[in-house]
Amino acid sequence: MMKTIGLIGGMSWESTVTYYQIINATVNRELGGLHSAKILIYSLDFAEIEECQSNGDWAKSAEILGTAALNLQRAGADFIVICTNTMHKVVPEISERIDLPIMHIADATADALISSGVKTAALLGTKYTMRQNFYKERLTARGINVLIPDDIDVEIVNNVIYDELCRGIISQSSLNEYIRVIGCLKQRGAEGVILGCTEIGLLINADCSPLPVFDTTLIHAEKAALYSVGMQRGFNE
Repeated sequence: MMKTIGLIGGMSWESTVTYYQIINATVNRELGGLHSAKILIYSLDFAEIEECQSNGDWAKSAEILGTAALNLQRAGADFIVICTNTMHKVVPEISERIDLPIMHIADATADALISSGVKTAALLGTKYTMRQNFYKERLTARGINVLIPDDIDVEIVNNVIYDELCRGIISQSSLNEYIRVIGCLKQRGAEGVILGCTEIGLLINADCSPLPVFDTTLIHAEKAALYSVGMQRGFNE
């Protein structure tokens, strides 16, 4: 029996669209015919979440996402997928409020890196994801060395995400900056680049990246789809 996926989305809605498309396309690829995924979506107002991030109020954001997860559980979801990298910071707090497993995006990414033989990976994302340990520590626990940009480039990468990508703005100048940043990380020894924000894939892909790309949105969504139809083994909570 197909499992029902509970998506916590809206962070931003641009990348949630991609999750929905990939999950349904993957289920149809595996099952054929008219099959599509069983999905429940709780879409949040990203302005509220971004305000919590800016103010460092992670407790409030955990409460918001925890309520969303609880509502998805009550609606019949079998497991939870949070459609953003940064808000995995509050996964422990969300887990305390529900009885469902949460498919962690960093674990899914680690699986993909290990399968590709990548031992040193560049990480791009919001400044919270790049600088704080909640994400990197799950990768390093799997034996992956993580490199992040220098302080100036961290701010550049972060600003493009919030000022452009989350607003649906794609610019050549920002793409050029991302290519430059990835090139610098390649020179420092990175063997692949993690697109550790679910919007970054809107800007850059394998065709223009100086390093092999590991798009967390694609990885996470496909893993969720495969698990839902029984073609992916279980995952760590």
